[in-house]
Amino acid sequence: QVQLVESGGGSVQAGGSLKLSCAASTYTYSQYCMGWVRQAPGKEREGVAIIDKNGGTAYADSVKGRFTISQDNAKNTLYLQMNSLKPEDKAMYYCAAAPLIRCYSGSWSLPEGWNYWGQGTQVTVSS
Repeated sequence: QVQLVESGGGSVQAGGSLKLSCAASTYTYSQYCMGWVRQAPGKEREGVAIIDKNGGTAYADSVKGRFTISQDNAKNTLYLQMNSLKPEDKAMYYCAAAPLIRCYSGSWSLPEGWNYWGQGTQVTVSS
């Protein structure tokens, strides 16, 4: 069982930055595909970014060039640096973990198939 706890959400103006953190209860990064998934009001969850055990990353087109996913293996912590935030980035952001193979799947951005979820952290962006 993997427990994930997010932090770092908040309210910012458009153009601002936030850094989300996700602390894992166990060492996850050599065994799991780690990712950030968000859910905006009235919309389905969507994958934002993923990172594999070798540091390979992938991003949703909507956040490419603005968001950066990273991990600190020594701290069992996953991060999401979000820059140039837009009002459409407003959502609940979840940390998630899945079998490593998910990182190499073309369907990683879909909401299904994640084994473990955090409780979420809210990001609000005002225009």
